Amino acid sequence: MNRKSIKSDLARIDRMKDAEIDYSDIPPLGDEFFTKATVPWPPGKQQLTIRLDADVVKWLKGSGRGYQTRINRILRMAMENQPSQAAAAPPRKRTKAERSSSVRQRQGTLTRRIM
Repeated sequence: MNRKSIKSDLARIDRMKDAEIDYSDIPPLGDEFFTKATVPWPPGKQQLTIRLDADVVKWLKGSGRGYQTRINRILRMAMENQPSQAAAAPPRKRTKAERSSSVRQRQGTLTRRIM
């Protein structure tokens, strides 16, 4: 297909009225679709500074431009393949006795190091 035929096809499509479009092969869209459709994609980016090992940076940049996009994709894949945080039990709060015991243990370690 050449550029001229593509342009003429696009011009023809632009002239079409909505009533002329055949939607018979498209399934109806339910409420779930429209709920998900309101979620912005891609999510907003946040700038940050990160320190990586030199060999990791060399490997990422070795494929050419777009290494930051590759970092983002790698991290997104890792994030999406983790068990859902919502399904995981929240961390248990330690009791006062447990906290006190932990402090005493650290103090004992420090005392042994000094002596």
